[in-house]
Amino acid sequence: MRHYALADLAALQGQEIGRSGWVVVEQVHIDQFARATGDEQWIHVDPARAAAGPFGATVAHGFLTLSLLSQLFSAAVAFDDVRLSLNYGLDRVRFPSPVPVGSRLRAVCVLDAFEPIAGGAQLTVTVTIERDGGAKPACVAEWVTRHFT
Repeated sequence: MRHYALADLAALQGQEIGRSGWVVVEQVHIDQFARATGDEQWIHVDPARAAAGPFGATVAHGFLTLSLLSQLFSAAVAFDDVRLSLNYGLDRVRFPSPVPVGSRLRAVCVLDAFEPIAGGAQLTVTVTIERDGGAKPACVAEWVTRHFT
């Protein structure tokens, strides 16, 4: 994990600001997400049927993968002087490859933009969620957050 004072990020636009450790996506996570969202499609929750499907196993929902942004970013980047951080939105999200159950994922965070706002800064960060052994990322998202000191 990398630690920063928020103002120091202004000089780091275009650079990698952090990389998380690996997290494993287990079937229990997929099942809990399916129940919480009502998306219980067989490709996610039926291991026997999914074994004969296109990926040979169940796969995580794209939105489950996207929801890991908070956890992965927090494991990659810390702000020493920020009292409050808010999710402001997403500008672009893509899911270039599936996430089969048991996959190990990590985030690589590149700071695209730093914009001062009253009491803090708005950051736009491209978060690339890599899958261990995968040829393509599982998710690429341009994430906009606001941080207040």
